[in-house]
Amino acid sequence: MGNDIVKPSILPGFMELNPPDQILFNRMMDTIRKNYEKFGFLPIDTPVIEKSEVLLAKGGGETEKQIYKVVKGSTDMSMRFDLTVPLARYVAQHYSELNFPYRRYHIGKVYRGERNQKGRFREFYQADIDIIGNGKLDIINDAEIPSVIYSTFKDLGFEEFTIRINNRKILSGFFNSIGVEDAQIVLRTVDKLEKIGMEKIEEELESNGITQKQVESIKRFISIDGDNDEILKLLEELRIEDDVFKEGLDEIGTVIKYLRLFGVPESNFAVDLRIARGLDYYTGTVYETYLDEYPTIGSVCSGGRYDDLATYYTKQKLPGVGISIGLTRLFYQLMEAGIINTQESSLTKVLVIPMEGYMDESIKLAADMRNNDIFTQIYLEETKLGKKFGYADKMGIPYVIVIGEEEKKSGEYTLRDMKSGEQNKYDKDGLIEVLK
Repeated sequence: MGNDIVKPSILPGFMELNPPDQILFNRMMDTIRKNYEKFGFLPIDTPVIEKSEVLLAKGGGETEKQIYKVVKGSTDMSMRFDLTVPLARYVAQHYSELNFPYRRYHIGKVYRGERNQKGRFREFYQADIDIIGNGKLDIINDAEIPSVIYSTFKDLGFEEFTIRINNRKILSGFFNSIGVEDAQIVLRTVDKLEKIGMEKIEEELESNGITQKQVESIKRFISIDGDNDEILKLLEELRIEDDVFKEGLDEIGTVIKYLRLFGVPESNFAVDLRIARGLDYYTGTVYETYLDEYPTIGSVCSGGRYDDLATYYTKQKLPGVGISIGLTRLFYQLMEAGIINTQESSLTKVLVIPMEGYMDESIKLAADMRNNDIFTQIYLEETKLGKKFGYADKMGIPYVIVIGEEEKKSGEYTLRDMKSGEQNKYDKDGLIEVLK
């Protein structure tokens, strides 16, 4: 039974693209990389497989259930589930060689055993930036991060998007001031406001032991609305005598002031008191980015400020602020919604077609073209001329040069534009100039 054919298939939750879509995906990745580098972030790349004890230092919980273990020998290894834990390990390990504030970007694949459903991936790219301070990190960094998001999404071709900003200290200070112990429950409930409406929210809160008076305060708080300056003013007018609350209010005011200086338009950012993000992790500013016209896609980029990056690996206090774009998920959803579509099916600029007996000339010409950075392919197979043109057409290669007797003699080449069918004659230098 040695030659049974195995059905070619991939595991659910893994993405594979055809070349035209992959070209588009790579373009998006290049755009993100260029923007990260434009703001002075430097690249790192860490192993996909790490020691399990390092990845799970902060205690598993949900994470542990989703982790892919790697079996090889007796070492306990796992595949990274995000890029932040490896960053923490990296900074702790290389602490003495790094210059702070340390600004890194990392674009790479991560692995999570997610429940299998459409649009949820088990292997996916993340594109992260973080700024790590040694001991302290100025609040202005929290304003620079959204300006990187703004620049990146603008370059990806989006106009209508909103970076929603909040500060965890405003939330915890507020809950503290009204005597609510478990802010988690309240936030999880409030999160369902759009879906179930205010009455249901009140019922749910009261069933969780929140008093009528506290519910009234919470209602007032979450209905604060207006433009950025109005919201800040309304927060001040609550006159909440809680130091953490005041600190949060002060921080968000500073962030907004500097966001404007960084040149982020008012229409692209908004204070939003309902944004909470991974509650146990972020300690200050938090961000979520939404495409205005496609709210159902959910947040396309999120992050925030944390007090201590590497507490599990070092005694050094390393505060940071960062964001992550889930590139695979974003790409998938943009394709599904028809917001982006494949424009190019080829990266090749020109196909050189040799007539019978003129392969050598064709190879020489192609080599000259490539030396001039023109992406060139030669049709190497023996077949009818029509089929060769058909190939260029199917592959979306924009230009074709046929090489035969006449071209060899005269040193003039006919360049055919596959879209318009137009043909023009050039010598070699002319050809290179036109194609460049």
